[in-house]
Amino acid sequence: MKLEYFIANRLATSKHHKSSISKPIIKIAIAAIAIGILMMIVAVATGIGLQQKIRQKVSAFNGHIIIKVFDDNQSEVSKVPISKDQEFYPKFKNVEGVKNIQVVATKAGIIRTENTFEGIVFKGISTDFNWENMKEYLIEGRKPKIDLATQENGEIIISQYLANRLLLKIGDKCNTFFMKEESGQSPNLRVFTIVGIFNSGFQEFDATYVIGDIRHIQRMNKWKADEVGAFEVFVHDFDKIQQVGNQVYNNTFNKKDPTKTVDTQIILDKYYYIFDWLKLFDFNIIVILTIMIIVATINMAVALLVLILERTQMIGILKALGANNWLIRKIFLYNAFYIIIRGLFWGNVIAITLIIIQDRFGIITLNPENYYVTVAPVYLNWGYILLLNLGTLLISLLVLIIPSYIISRVSPVKAIRFD
Repeated sequence: MKLEYFIANRLATSKHHKSSISKPIIKIAIAAIAIGILMMIVAVATGIGLQQKIRQKVSAFNGHIIIKVFDDNQSEVSKVPISKDQEFYPKFKNVEGVKNIQVVATKAGIIRTENTFEGIVFKGISTDFNWENMKEYLIEGRKPKIDLATQENGEIIISQYLANRLLLKIGDKCNTFFMKEESGQSPNLRVFTIVGIFNSGFQEFDATYVIGDIRHIQRMNKWKADEVGAFEVFVHDFDKIQQVGNQVYNNTFNKKDPTKTVDTQIILDKYYYIFDWLKLFDFNIIVILTIMIIVATINMAVALLVLILERTQMIGILKALGANNWLIRKIFLYNAFYIIIRGLFWGNVIAITLIIIQDRFGIITLNPENYYVTVAPVYLNWGYILLLNLGTLLISLLVLIIPSYIISRVSPVKAIRFD
């Protein structure tokens, strides 16, 4: 064992050290490190967790990339159909990173009961719809059974928000009216049976969407069986959505007849106000990390200076015995290393415990009107936890090298006589 390591260990564990005036300063330094790493881990876990959860919810209802006929229609309602007879359907063979593609169509309507009514957007789906994206939001009942070999299915799922406002439950039938394109004609009436209730916590979607068989929209719009409103494309890696979106656009562009070109839109552009808001969390995380590291290093620097001043006589004796400045500085840096490790240990234990409790029990709730989620989501990843710990340890030790320079200014003669 090296001499400086041995002395540092004795310095950190000696009874005199524990009963010295530096004891409260060291405790404050340990607490500062613990609170700092705690705040950093929680900030990253909640920030990334919220970003991922909102991305997941927006994607579940819209896909990552939307392909439809190019027109000036800015509403959620499908007006101009697009044929399913496309090279990219049912599989996008020319673009890497595409997970799956599904057909959808939307139409505005009104659900009317004996006591009230609500405006809705009926989202028609087919057998290729990936229910894994909606699975966690289906809180009651089941998904509609859609069989292309039979007539259109009258089963739908609605949100808990709409069910509560319309006083509807599983098994109830509801009258839904859809306006016809031709003015002056009576609306189309469809009687649907509620077989499932979902709750995404995303007010914008829960207050709007009803999901059922796409063939209802095809019949009301007088579309052919192979005509749909749009294609929803899902990608494997959300971080590459812009890159994959560009490739999808290039592979759907009709060079021979540009008038038949379809339009592609990624959800980053469609819901830009949501994703611009999410980017603020990255800035907030950086600010929190910076502040916590500054606070922790300042406290450690103060603690190291107190240790140096308290051990001035020891420094003088070591210098008198022939120890050089760097050797003595390493002794105090080793001691600071012990203090940092203790703070990191308790900070990690508390932070990880809180994250696991929140993930399992969802104790902290949020207002969905402001945050688009009902429970504060968390993201626990050992990779970023390790990086935060290593970064804090490295930065703290590098910063502590500066105050340790005071050791080189200690005179052996004056230090030995110092009391």
